[in-house]
Amino acid sequence: MTESTQTPKEIVDVLDQYIVGQNEAKKAVAVALRNRYRRMQLSKDMQDEISPKNLLMIGPTGVGKTEIARRLAKIVNAPFVKVEATKFTEVGYVGGDVESMVRDLVENAIQLERADQYKQVHVEAEKQANNRLVKLLVPAKKKEKRQNDMQNLMNMFTQMQNGQMPSADQDDQEDVTDDIREKRMSTAEKLKAGLLENDQVEIEMDDPSQQPAGQSTMMNQMGIDLNDTLSGLMPKKKIKRTVPVSEAREILTRQASEELINKADLYHNAIVRAENTGIIFIDEIDKIAPGKSQNSGEVSREGVQRDILPIVEGSQVNTKYGTVNTDHMLFIGSGAFAENKPSDLIPELQGRFPIRVELNELTKEDFVRILTEPTNSLTKQYIALIGTDNIKVTFTIEAINRIAEIATDVNHNTDNIGARRLHTILEKLLEDILYEGPDMQMGDITITEKYVDDKVGKLAQNKDLSRYIL
Repeated sequence: MTESTQTPKEIVDVLDQYIVGQNEAKKAVAVALRNRYRRMQLSKDMQDEISPKNLLMIGPTGVGKTEIARRLAKIVNAPFVKVEATKFTEVGYVGGDVESMVRDLVENAIQLERADQYKQVHVEAEKQANNRLVKLLVPAKKKEKRQNDMQNLMNMFTQMQNGQMPSADQDDQEDVTDDIREKRMSTAEKLKAGLLENDQVEIEMDDPSQQPAGQSTMMNQMGIDLNDTLSGLMPKKKIKRTVPVSEAREILTRQASEELINKADLYHNAIVRAENTGIIFIDEIDKIAPGKSQNSGEVSREGVQRDILPIVEGSQVNTKYGTVNTDHMLFIGSGAFAENKPSDLIPELQGRFPIRVELNELTKEDFVRILTEPTNSLTKQYIALIGTDNIKVTFTIEAINRIAEIATDVNHNTDNIGARRLHTILEKLLEDILYEGPDMQMGDITITEKYVDDKVGKLAQNKDLSRYIL
């Protein structure tokens, strides 16, 4: 089910499988996503008038702000990018350029659109891949070249005049005999029946080490990509690999798919997709708001806010695929706001995040639910990990209650890091079992309340020790 067809209740139901509590935040996110779909059902004139209602999620660390964003990225079929506000700096300072978040979103949209187009041509691409596999498994002799080097050179110049990449004639014709033809027909039948999946075959593919590397920040800021230019001037290096038929089919299918899809349509559709359904999650947005203590860094912080403002308001951003309009992108800001408050942001930016959602601190009851309810809860994760050593671990409900109680106490007495405290406590609690497990061969272990007290209860009571260990 895609993002465009899910109702708010369905989105919340999916989030409930992984995140405990924070119903207000889930509802707000679900409604914002559904509004994207509602807008697309309206007339073109009305669509242009309706701008997304950006969200600002406020709450202490470890209560689920980032987790909601992470899960959101998996359940929606929309371009999504998560950025840290702290990595950006004011124009003129050393650091990231705020427009890079939009370029990252477009890259994500292209990946989604490419996957969709690959599905459309998959049948034809796989057919071509299987035909190529048959030729590789039963090779025929190449016909001798009758062209001389001068003719090859003239062909390369002709290709350059036609705007094509010059290359020597590599697709030599084969001399297929009746014997080879029969063998290929037999191999094709075996391939179709899945009898050759583990056979080894040598294939030629693009060298992965020649994939475009990151380019300079200055070029990024201008929306210029030198990688495409350089790769167009230099021929692609090919390498040979010997792989099983099953893996070779995937590689050849991907190569065929790349040739079958229309790149112009791909880039156009991806930009439209990013403009209308794109979501940018700006984490740690409170770190670019000035706090109580004023220092020289505050100027740069406010500068970052002013640089982000036009993107959130709606502006044109140049990318290597074309100009992208941010008018209808959804922005979700997130921050703890421990040292400051949302009103410390510049008024213009505050106005662009009209929906405020406060996430609550986690209680002992929340910790119990976190340890037991989610689809892949922490206790289930550790049970599965230790189970690989043929050891069956069971947690009693009293032990889980005690772990939750210790986490609540340590958070209250030291820094409150929310649900992340459970990671440190469980790691310390199961340290001996994780260490000695491989040597125990088999066995059943029950984690009781007494075991929890012996391992971490005393540490939690000692404030000095818990500050450093838990």
